[in-house]
Amino acid sequence: MVEKILRAQSLNKSYRMSKKLRLDVLKDVSLEIEANKISVIVGASGAGKSTLLHLLGALDRPDSGKIFYKDENIFTLSDNRLAKFRNKNIGFIFQFHHLLPEFTALENVSIPQMISGISLSDAAKKSKELLSSVGLSDRMDHKPAELSGGEQQRVAVARALANDPQIIFGDEPTGNLDSKNSEAIHQLILELRDTLKMTFVIVTHNPNLVKLADKVFEIKDGKVFI
Repeated sequence: MVEKILRAQSLNKSYRMSKKLRLDVLKDVSLEIEANKISVIVGASGAGKSTLLHLLGALDRPDSGKIFYKDENIFTLSDNRLAKFRNKNIGFIFQFHHLLPEFTALENVSIPQMISGISLSDAAKKSKELLSSVGLSDRMDHKPAELSGGEQQRVAVARALANDPQIIFGDEPTGNLDSKNSEAIHQLILELRDTLKMTFVIVTHNPNLVKLADKVFEIKDGKVFI
């Protein structure tokens, strides 16, 4: 039996554009994410892909609806407890890597661990292992400006793995890379799924990444289709 790591029930999300205008982005969206799989979310620009991803990743709250990680409804948590849950259980990879420019690759990967209470020495040890696993054993002491775009995104992947998350969310993780570096990141995602049994939920327009998915969700007119 396939484990469902995440369940979303009847999510609704809208944005008030003006006193008279409300934009309904997600309408009664329900879905299940299977553990140890790559799930991809596709749809036209403005369809609500990133909005859905931010709700699933607990970066935002819905107007109504529930999200369960295992059996816990995360939106019953206070903002402080939700932030702690997110730091411990969820990893993120964005189109733009959002690395801290003044810190080295090693330090960027160590910071989320230290925020969660891990000592500097233990965080550094694990960060070295993670950076080696993504092919950056010889670039650990370089700052983001000294790394290529593909290398920066590999650091972002290592950072996403830092706290052993249950699930990793990607918002166009290869959208800012050329085809060669995009393919390298795609293969890295496959490897992490197969070797570490990682679960990925990824928003993308990249057809090559869509082909690698175990399941594809399409957003259209605020609804989700499988």
